Formats: sequence, structure tokens, C-alpha cells
Amino acid sequence: MVCENFNCVIMLMMLFKTTAVILGCCSILYLVLWLCHRLALRHYKKVPGPKPIMVLGNISKFGRMYSRKMMHHPGVYVLQAISGTCHLFRKEGFFIVWMSYFPILSVFKAELIELILSSSTSLEKSFEYSYLHQWLGCGLLTSTGSKWRSRRKLLTPSFHFRILDDFLPTFNEQSLVLVRKLRELKDADHVDIMPLVVLCTLDMVCETVMGVSIGAQTGENPKYVQAVHNLGDALIERVTRPLLWPDFLFKMSGAGQAWNRDLKTLHSFTEKVIREKKASLLSKGGKMSESEDELRLGGKKRQALMDLLLDMHVNGQQIMEEDIREEVDTFMFEGHDTTAMGITFALYCIGLHPQVQRKVQEELDAIFDGDARRHVTIDDVRNMKYLECVLKESQRLYPSVPFIGRVLNEDLKMSNVVLPKGTTIHCHIQSLHRDPEWFPNPEAFDPDRFLPENLLDRHPFAYIPFSAGPRNCIGQKFALLEEKVVISNILRNFTAVSLDPRDKVLLKMEFVLRPAQPIRMKFIPR
Repeated sequence: MVCENFNCVIMLMMLFKTTAVILGCCSILYLVLWLCHRLALRHYKKVPGPKPIMVLGNISKFGRMYSRKMMHHPGVYVLQAISGTCHLFRKEGFFIVWMSYFPILSVFKAELIELILSSSTSLEKSFEYSYLHQWLGCGLLTSTGSKWRSRRKLLTPSFHFRILDDFLPTFNEQSLVLVRKLRELKDADHVDIMPLVVLCTLDMVCETVMGVSIGAQTGENPKYVQAVHNLGDALIERVTRPLLWPDFLFKMSGAGQAWNRDLKTLHSFTEKVIREKKASLLSKGGKMSESEDELRLGGKKRQALMDLLLDMHVNGQQIMEEDIREEVDTFMFEGHDTTAMGITFALYCIGLHPQVQRKVQEELDAIFDGDARRHVTIDDVRNMKYLECVLKESQRLYPSVPFIGRVLNEDLKMSNVVLPKGTTIHCHIQSLHRDPEWFPNPEAFDPDRFLPENLLDRHPFAYIPFSAGPRNCIGQKFALLEEKVVISNILRNFTAVSLDPRDKVLLKMEFVLRPAQPIRMKFIPR
């Protein structure tokens, strides 16, 4: 009996000791976070923003995104919260939020964004992009400094207008596959257009960047197609769940294990294509033939992306197979989802505004003389003036990339505030594009905003769907060409009707802007 009581006392003492140690550690951690927050707060006293709770910052507000209502779409709450806060601080044009002691400055005024994006020194991306490193390595999107500069210079020739001209047959063929699929669905109650467009652009980017056909629209390579989609979903889940930020916790989670499986599928496919193309190139003595996407312009050879990189690799320049995979995976990631969302939202807007659609179709009928089957040529694309205004206005309301992240590499004076080196900045494009100073009645869909006479007095950084400054999107001409071909081929064959008004279509913020529910449309044959 005495022994039992003694053991109980010992156990209680051990429990109290353990509890004391845990409480002590928590107190020390709280004190450290409190000191870090106080030190950081000194630099941002004059910056407007929601009032933070000490240590937690504004992170407690993120609890709503895990509520039952928003559980499946955390990006919806994120976008709504940011848009609402931007509206509150519209006059200032910027505000700060705190993730515990970590400050994030949000900017959405043209003059201030110009200071950031035009900088030739602050080119480093913000912390969210680090979650892409496993997938994309340090390619053009995620690299910085001298590596980024050399890659940018290396890849620019791959997006020359003469190369883009050579992509037109692929754009035409794949968009006509989409037209045939829409024709098969003409009697359906509605068509969810987004997944169809995503498969179309995935086929296009695979053929133009890698030089291989994956048959996404016809149901081939389903594992690769599904892996691409899964990785995009996993990214936003990780970004919006602080518990998944540390690598070791993410790897142990179900999302992290699925991420690794999908990543293996993507990398294996890309590496297989590289090996096969490299073997083919070596069998020809390391020289490209004239038939392999090789063009001469001004005495210089212009080649498509993978061929250009392989040519450099095989002929002894400082680029490895791993570097090739990084850039190919980067353009697979950047090149299909962004254009898919651009096409989806443009069709949605066109389907909501019959008068705009009539003008687009009249322009197309004049260009093609009523021929719905003829392939689009580069001269046709140049003549699609009004369609280009429509696409730009759609990108104003629904920018494919809703935010751009940067880290300051030097102190920056903004308004009456000096921001210290190391500050993380988010440029919120969607709120920037709704500034009534440059876009009166900003929620209205009005393609005439982009007529030449209406552009004269607009701030050059008031509209930046493809970013701006040194790190602007290298593929913006590629995207605009692709969107024009796809939409022109659809509207030559169909009249689009959108079934849901804009206030019924929730948006969610990921690395690209997406609808949170199906975009329901009908396509009536002309």
C-alpha cells in the first residue's frame, strides 16, 4: 500500500514537472515571438492595415477559411478578404497584414506598384514561390539574380514572333478539336467550359514547348493530365494552411504524399521526352535539321523551347538535363493554366454580353468572309482588333495571375513610409485593375476601354495582367495569340450564352484566378 502511494506521488511529481517544462517552453516561445513582433513593428508603424493581435498578428482571421461553409474553397475566403481590405484602404493604395511576427505588405495602386516592379534590384519572388521548387526547380519563374538574368536572355529567342507564327498550326488543330467536342454537346442543358478549355491548352503547350502530343482532349495520358491538376490543388492547400508550411509536416500529411506521387509522374514524363529527343539529336551528330522547328532570322537560328535547350546542352554549353527539365516544367505550369483561365473568363464575359459578341462575330465574319473552317493565319490575328479589346477587358476583371510577390532587396520609400530591405510585398492585380481613377465604373465590362484613343492618359502600371518591368511575362504574346485562335474558332461556329450572372460565380485565389464552381454555358451552332 505504501509503495502504491509512493508510486502515485512520483507519477504526480513527474506530471507536474513535465507540465512545468511545457509551460516554460511555451512561455519562452511566446516571449521570443513577442520580441520579434515588437522589433518588426517598429519599421511599419506608419503603414496602414488591420490591427494585429500581439504574437498572432492577423492570423486568427484565417480561421474562417476552415469553416464548414468554405472548407472546400479556402481560396474564396482569401480573395474576398483581400479584396475587401483593399477597398477599405483604396485611398492609401497599400496596407500591411501580419502572419504572427511576419509582415506582408499588399500594394494595389499604379504609382506604388511601378516603384516595385520597375526595380532592377528587387527581383526576388516572395515566400509562396518556394513551394514550387520541388516541382519547377530554379527555373525562370522561381530563380533570381544572375541565374534568372542568364535564363531570361537564353529563353527570349524561343518566344520571337517568327517562332509564334510557327505554332499556329497546333493552335488551330487543337482548338478545332475543342469545337468538335462543343458540337457534340450542343443539346446538353449546359456545358462546364473550364475543364474542356484546360485540356485544350494542355495539349497546345505540350506540343509547342515539348514537341510531343499527349492527347489530353481525347483521353490519352490520363495520369499525366490528372497529376498536373492535382499539383495545382495541392499548392493552394499548402499556401492557405500554415500547419503545412514546414516541409517535414507537409511530407507527413496526406496532401504531401499525394504531391510526391504526382510530382514523380510529371518529372518522369518530362525526363523521358528529354532522353528521347536527346538520343535523336545525337544520332544526327548533334545538329538540328531544317525541319525541326528551326528558323533563320537575321542570320541567327531561332528554335522552339526544348529544341533550343537541347541544342545548347548537346553542343557543350553550360546547361544540364536538369536545367532543361526545370524550364520545360516551368512553361508547362505557367503556359496552360493561365491561358485556360484567360479563355474561360473571356468566353464567360462574351456570353453575358450579346452586343459585345455580335461585334466580335461581325469582325470575324469580315476577316474570314463567313468561312468557319479556314485556319487562322497570323494576318487574321493582327486584324482581330476588337476581339483583342474584349480579351484585355476580360483580363482586367479576371486577371489570370491575381497577385505578384516580391521581396525588397533594398530600402524603399513609399508615400511617407520607408520600407526596410527584406519586406515581403504582394501586388494585388485584381484590385489594381478596379481602381476607379483609371477605370471609371470599374465593375462594368466595357471593351472600349482598350481602344487606342482611350489608352493615351492611362498610367502604364494601371493594367498589368502579364506583370511589368524586368520580370514581365516572357510568354504574353504566346498567350494572346493562343487565346485569339481558340476564341475566334469557337465564335465562328457558335454563339455563346452564359447561364449564371457574375454575382453567382464565386472566384478563388490560387496561383491563378479560378472560378470556385462550374462556368455553365451553352454553345448554339451558328
